[in-house]
Amino acid sequence: MNRHELRKADINLMIVFETLMQERNLTRAAEKLFVTQPTVSSALSRLRALFNDPLFVRVGNRMEPSARALEAFEYLTPALDAMSTALSLTRDFDPLTSTITFRIGLSDDVESGLLPPFLQAVRTEAPSVVVVVQHVDYWRLPDLLASGDVTVGVSQTKGLPANARRKVLRSMQGRVLRSDASCHPLTLDEFCERPHVQVSPTGKVEGVVDDWLREIGRSRDVVLSVPQFSSLPGLLAGTDLLACSPDFAAQALIGWGPVFTEPLPFEHPPIELAMVWLTTTDKDPAEQWLRRLLERYMGNSTAVIAGLV
Repeated sequence: MNRHELRKADINLMIVFETLMQERNLTRAAEKLFVTQPTVSSALSRLRALFNDPLFVRVGNRMEPSARALEAFEYLTPALDAMSTALSLTRDFDPLTSTITFRIGLSDDVESGLLPPFLQAVRTEAPSVVVVVQHVDYWRLPDLLASGDVTVGVSQTKGLPANARRKVLRSMQGRVLRSDASCHPLTLDEFCERPHVQVSPTGKVEGVVDDWLREIGRSRDVVLSVPQFSSLPGLLAGTDLLACSPDFAAQALIGWGPVFTEPLPFEHPPIELAMVWLTTTDKDPAEQWLRRLLERYMGNSTAVIAGLV
């Protein structure tokens, strides 16, 4: 390859190209890049001249990439990742003086149960940094990592990109939340007969608890689905409703309202809560500090390292 060809390229154009490939929309790309839409349109014209190809064809509200754009993107992504990694080696990080903005993704149970002590530690160790939290689930986390909207996520995980790293922070057990205190824990029959609240950010009325019940030939009666765990204490108060939650979130929620927690009335496998980031931030001193803090305040002693996935 003739590296003199690189002099024709502008790295800013490559960032615009990558963003257009991710967003497939001029307006959203401009918003993400914090520039105007005409600026992105002008950059696209220069990209088309550089690649000698239309690159994108408008289909409704989306811009579908051409075959050449798709091929170029395959080569460009690892190149930009490598450049980002190389540049991160030049940066020092001092928590006490840094004003950096960290962008992290947390599932709702993590935000409810584990975020407060983590934030207290951040305020003590790095008082001038900014933390931006976005809601994630296993289905949304890969896209947010790929787009750069978050640099690290803590959630259950599934279907991660090839350049992702994953570290298990804790092994979770399921718990039951209820507002009617009793000295007798629920039997399996009572658990299945009473009405349930399902927490689902996508409005589903089934979850992993229903999968576990099916394995033993049982089912439960879900009568309400809500998007957040934080609403459960108010919803359960004074009712016979039950809700299920990871153990750490249940422990936090009993301090938010008149609810009580007890183990699920059947055996079930543990669930892994993992921290995920991309290899491009492996050596970044600020991101390394952030991951250590997340592990310290969101992990437990049973955490294990899982390698590249």
